[in-house]
Amino acid sequence: MALILGIESSCDESAAAIIGTDRTIHAHRLQTQEDEHRDFGGVVPEIAARAHAHHLTPLIKAALDDADMTLADMDAIAATAGPGLIGGVMVGLVTGKALAMAADKPLIAVNHLEGHALSPRLVDDTLAFPYMLLLVSGGHCQILRVNGTGNYQRLATTIDDAVGEAFDKTAKILGLGYPGGPQVEKLASTGDPNAVPLPRPLLRSAEPHFSFAGLKSAVLRAHQSGEHNDADLAASFQQAVLDCLRDRLEKALREHGGMESLVVAGGVAANMPIRAMLEGLAAEHDMRFVAPPGWLCTDNAAMIGWAGAERYKAGLFDPLDVAARPRWPLDKHAQKARGAGVKA
Repeated sequence: MALILGIESSCDESAAAIIGTDRTIHAHRLQTQEDEHRDFGGVVPEIAARAHAHHLTPLIKAALDDADMTLADMDAIAATAGPGLIGGVMVGLVTGKALAMAADKPLIAVNHLEGHALSPRLVDDTLAFPYMLLLVSGGHCQILRVNGTGNYQRLATTIDDAVGEAFDKTAKILGLGYPGGPQVEKLASTGDPNAVPLPRPLLRSAEPHFSFAGLKSAVLRAHQSGEHNDADLAASFQQAVLDCLRDRLEKALREHGGMESLVVAGGVAANMPIRAMLEGLAAEHDMRFVAPPGWLCTDNAAMIGWAGAERYKAGLFDPLDVAARPRWPLDKHAQKARGAGVKA
């Protein structure tokens, strides 16, 4: 059994964790930056990077103290190397490099998306490759075939906005504050999901991808009209998202079947109506539905440590001059989606 120190700093969560290759979570520390960014209604990259520089060292020390371990007890250092806000990514990766060099330990540069993709396997030792993954977060919305560690086939992506971004922008339109996704979900639970006619972009489209920019704009227009209350608008927006996710997944399942499990991961995976829809869809296709607990869906170091553990077992290490990356696709062979920018 090996011990991996995981470090996460890709957006607005600073975190450190100690994870065993036997799936034991020996320690996990996380410092949110909600207070730093709340007044701006979203993450300010420069503020985020400075906060990571302030928080990471104490968090790492606290995690080691919680586990009653030292850096010498670690078998490898795993740090997020992208994708994400480049300032924060650089802070975490440089910290990981310094610790690896000082302790003479191997470095594992983790793709943040791989952290999400593999996170369900940290808490479910029966989840075997391959599985179909819906990866939904603030910056990404993809359907992937997860064949193994470092082996991913992208089946669909968003051609514009990610679903988490649409949730956050809807929250901002409705004046719900930051972070927006949980606020929209809470308000939607009191509204009528059929009250506001909103579009379902790419519903039943022949192409496999997602689109949420038009839905986000429609929410803004409906709100500006003054004809709908906020609860109904939040509920109708969430229902439109559910319909789009289900439609695109059904297409993927028809065309890329043969997997035993349907898995969801990423920050938006904490949304309970989305989980309920996915669980029903999996049952319709005689598949297992697997979702990590809510705390493991949002950005955290446990998933980075676990991705590091999976890569450690596969003998996948990185040189100390590995570069931080603001963009880093899991499937480097995937063709660019129609109209998609660099995020896709």
